[in-house]
Amino acid sequence: MSLAPSVAPHTLADLKPGQSGLVERLELDEGDARRLMELGFLPGATVQLSRRTPFGDPSVYRIDDADIGLRRETAAKIHLRDQT
Repeated sequence: MSLAPSVAPHTLADLKPGQSGLVERLELDEGDARRLMELGFLPGATVQLSRRTPFGDPSVYRIDDADIGLRRETAAKIHLRDQT
């Protein structure tokens, strides 16, 4: 019996509380992408899901010692890569 390899979350929206990932790319319009990049959402940055609100939207992400709230719609457009 072989175990399937663990698959890293593909977007911020896929993270579970406590999980983290490395930002790969932002698929947002230029203005939104620029603002998030100013907040630290840069390729290669580590981001962690701190907590979700009771209904799951928005969620709070930890990046560069700051907590940032993002709606699921935005988080789903921030793609992650494996942490290796």
